[in-house]
Amino acid sequence: MNRVEITRLKSGLTVATVAMPDRASVSLGVWVGVGGRYEPAELNGVSHFIEHLLFKGTRKRSAKRISQDVEGLGGYLNAFTAEENTCYFSRARHDRFDDLLEVVADMLLNSRLDPVEIDKEREVIKEELAMYLDQPQHHVHELLNELLWPDQPLGRSLTGTEQTLEAMRRAHLVGYLKTHYVAAGTLVAAAGNLRHTRVVQAVKAYAAKLPAGRRPGFAPATCDQRAPRLRLFTKATEQTQVAIGFRACSRHDERRYALRLLNTLLGENMSSRLFQIVREDHGLAYSIGSSLGFFDDVGVLTISAGVETDKLPRALRLVARELRRLVDSPPGAAELRRARDYVIGQMDLSLENAENQMMWIGEQWLGYGKVFQPGEVRARLAEVTPAQIRGVARDFLRPDRLSLALVSPLKSSARLNSLLAF
Repeated sequence: MNRVEITRLKSGLTVATVAMPDRASVSLGVWVGVGGRYEPAELNGVSHFIEHLLFKGTRKRSAKRISQDVEGLGGYLNAFTAEENTCYFSRARHDRFDDLLEVVADMLLNSRLDPVEIDKEREVIKEELAMYLDQPQHHVHELLNELLWPDQPLGRSLTGTEQTLEAMRRAHLVGYLKTHYVAAGTLVAAAGNLRHTRVVQAVKAYAAKLPAGRRPGFAPATCDQRAPRLRLFTKATEQTQVAIGFRACSRHDERRYALRLLNTLLGENMSSRLFQIVREDHGLAYSIGSSLGFFDDVGVLTISAGVETDKLPRALRLVARELRRLVDSPPGAAELRRARDYVIGQMDLSLENAENQMMWIGEQWLGYGKVFQPGEVRARLAEVTPAQIRGVARDFLRPDRLSLALVSPLKSSARLNSLLAF
């Protein structure tokens, strides 16, 4: 990865860039340090609602013209809302950077939040919510989040609910936008064929127009779990969708490097233990794997699978066996080396891409207040020992940290309770 250059403007807004002079393009991301975790229960879904509405027209552009003015450059424009940040990202030829920035800045600074558009987009998001509920592999993860983080923002859907969406008025949206989209919590990240000083000068023209104020905060996650939790959602499906979650450490915890390698050993790729044993050796699932989610104060390791319902107990027993193996025995040196090489290789391949470089900058700056160089990450991964892998397995792969969610034609979970105390 090339050198990251960072400038903090007087307004509090930060500009961070990576120059990739051999590229024909530039990737631009405007990151706002706010997401689902910042929402009160009655405004669940407001961050995602605002993300949608900023595409719906400004004082000088209709929604159609926003798209035309970016796509007419040969570029594209999109956005996403996460638990702790929102990102508006775009890409175009490097010589059209100023034009690209002007469109994105116009969206953030001059959106009309027209009541007619609000009502229309409310219905669009309800359709999005219905779409997710019709996808068992998505719905099961929403159920898992509710189990892991009950009665708090991390356990709620980023999309909101029909009830919260229906109750949201324009005044709620305007107020939330003014208090959360502030300069101190905003980062403009760019990667590609660019010069940092030129990007800073271009951003300065817009930075002072963002509201001042402190970066907003959120309440820490809490959990009083002392035993495994299970949630069954009965639905007429061809498969049972399974999501197993273990509460883990935050992104600031030094154990995250060992946990990253444990996840690779367990289920991140096709050579992982779960894929080889559950799918390849026993043929019990087409899709099975594991993933990690890190937040400011907590984290989660998730195992996901789609399993024929009558094979579910057998599949869960095999998963439990592999979890016990990680707790009982450190991995061998060769297996750990392959996992480490995979993680490092995937990181290096990803960072060949300008958009991924921009995402790396944004996620790290908002998450850590600094940007780690890939060499730092490689060095930390190289230090992880087999004993540390076993250590994080013992710390986190415990029944009192386990939650199991299922979307299944099963009408009772009684037969599954005995499998939870692995």
